Amino acid sequence: MEYESLWYDYSTTVGYDEMVDPTAGFRPHAERILGRLSSWSPQRWETAVATLRSEIIATGVTFTVYGEGESLDRAWPLDLTPRTMALSEWERIERGLKQRLMALNLLLNDLYHEQRIVRAGAIPGELIATSRHFLKACVGAKPPRGVWAHVLGADLVRDRDGTIYVLEDNLRVPSGVSYMLENRQLMKRLFPDLFAAGEILPNDDYPQRLFATLAALAPHTAGERPVVAVLTPGVYNSAYFEHAYLAQQMGAFLVEGRDCFVGEDDGVYMKTVAGPRRIDVLYRRVDDVFLDPEVFRADSLLGIRGLIRAWRRGKVAIANAPGTGVVDDKVVYAFVPQAIRYYLGEEPILPNVPSWLCFYPDQRNYVLAHLPELVVKPANESGGKGMVIGPRASRAELAEVAARIEADPRSYMAQPTLALSTAPVYEEGRFVPRHVDLRPFVLQGEDLYVTPGGLTRVALAAGSLVVNSSQGGGSKDTWVVVDR
Repeated sequence: MEYESLWYDYSTTVGYDEMVDPTAGFRPHAERILGRLSSWSPQRWETAVATLRSEIIATGVTFTVYGEGESLDRAWPLDLTPRTMALSEWERIERGLKQRLMALNLLLNDLYHEQRIVRAGAIPGELIATSRHFLKACVGAKPPRGVWAHVLGADLVRDRDGTIYVLEDNLRVPSGVSYMLENRQLMKRLFPDLFAAGEILPNDDYPQRLFATLAALAPHTAGERPVVAVLTPGVYNSAYFEHAYLAQQMGAFLVEGRDCFVGEDDGVYMKTVAGPRRIDVLYRRVDDVFLDPEVFRADSLLGIRGLIRAWRRGKVAIANAPGTGVVDDKVVYAFVPQAIRYYLGEEPILPNVPSWLCFYPDQRNYVLAHLPELVVKPANESGGKGMVIGPRASRAELAEVAARIEADPRSYMAQPTLALSTAPVYEEGRFVPRHVDLRPFVLQGEDLYVTPGGLTRVALAAGSLVVNSSQGGGSKDTWVVVDR
């Protein structure tokens, strides 16, 4: 190793490291890549980092950071060091994600119809009825092939013993795939020789696979290319870059609610200079409650009046279907393993993180007695909002969350504070370990597809467990490497 000083104080004592074994050096799937990068001089690293940042700015890849009463658009933070995974391990993850999405769709279809799983006692009916995202307007709806969730963004974490867990399911408007795709394009320009060897699984075909998944939902194809549109809240939404990017990559239309209307035939149309044009499929990036002011929030300016009526009558397909957020509920999440066993008759390939539900008095008492050791999460927030990490919380913060739990136990759950795995990040002339998670993307249409790798999110601050980009986290390109 020519520049050993890059690694002189790299520590893996905080838990499992994705690329460095504390006793044997680089892990086999990372050895060639890290060995290559370790041969670079600090000057070459600084040049590469500057080049990468210039490319990101020139491409216009931005995201929004929220905090201190304001939101700021910033250049997307991509670390130059990739996160690698062995294909043999990835294949197991892929099977587990396909299994999970199949079960989630069976669960959703059941919850909005017979609720057999509730009658069987596998999920308490009260938890479903009181979920903020269980939508009565969707009861009895019949999306094509009974598939409610066509896109899943699952958050995976690895604990210190090497076990990979599903931390969360994201089904309403899962985001991040555009950054995954842009990360790959940027890294291919910087490391063309590494990709030329054919040892890294490609992910470039995701937009085409997404379009095929959406197009297959069209209520009337007649041999013609279906009209697919991405429904965005508009340019001020934090994920607008992704909405525009995916529409462009798929060859789909990008529309806002004000661009569309429901006609007398209950079809959904967009306004064009040539007159109204029928939309067959909406890939919606708008939260449920803003989708249709006729059914949900009457003050919504983001949705399309009459959209739910058109969807229920089969005049338009919506992906993901309204109502999928009930399984985003972090309390309902705890029952996904039971759903896998109930609908598929299989044991979960990927386990959930152990969880305590404050809904149950005995589990609530345990959580209240162990708050300094646990991570407390509100059931219906996302992006880390409202989460309290016990070991890092003040007495006042713990007292506040205890009061909230006592007042509304249904809305809170807790999990152990996992020692999230780390991966090397280049920082000021050396490699340092930073905590990471992984968000792969899964599609379900006529078949199932999982993006090889997904979006690795990185907590950029030393010791931080917060990987969300909206809270200041960064990202890595994820390379699934063929085993030698």
